[in-house]
Amino acid sequence: MTTVFKTPHELLDNVGTDLGATEWMTIDQERINLFADATGDHQWIHVDPEKAKDGPFGACIAHGYLTLSLVNLFLPELIDVQGIKMGVNVGLDRVRFPSPVAVGSRIRGRGEIVSAEELKGGIQSVVRVTVEIEGHDKPACIADTISRYFPAE
Repeated sequence: MTTVFKTPHELLDNVGTDLGATEWMTIDQERINLFADATGDHQWIHVDPEKAKDGPFGACIAHGYLTLSLVNLFLPELIDVQGIKMGVNVGLDRVRFPSPVAVGSRIRGRGEIVSAEELKGGIQSVVRVTVEIEGHDKPACIADTISRYFPAE
């Protein structure tokens, strides 16, 4: 369920807030193949199911950057900042890939507001998104996303 903030200024008082988790989604071979085509990364551990069976992971795995890109899908499912004229993706701080995502795995995003501050006419927040793999102790990805929200006039 999405956590809603009526104004970006509400973020200032909600540092440390757990934003909960998104719905689970399945990572299928088609998604991995499309990402390989988009990026030109056709390494066999991602796109060759027969060879990958005998590889280090026992199956094809998603690209780390595919997993990271899905943070962009999860973020609006975790947080909705209203009362803005514009929101800007500023970038990322720390990004880690503790565990690979095997084809057929289900993943979801879990969020937490790490920081929020007034900056250049808006509010800048850092939301840590942890991409969890169903049934695994270690996450697939941990990324500190940086967003800037400019309040509506």
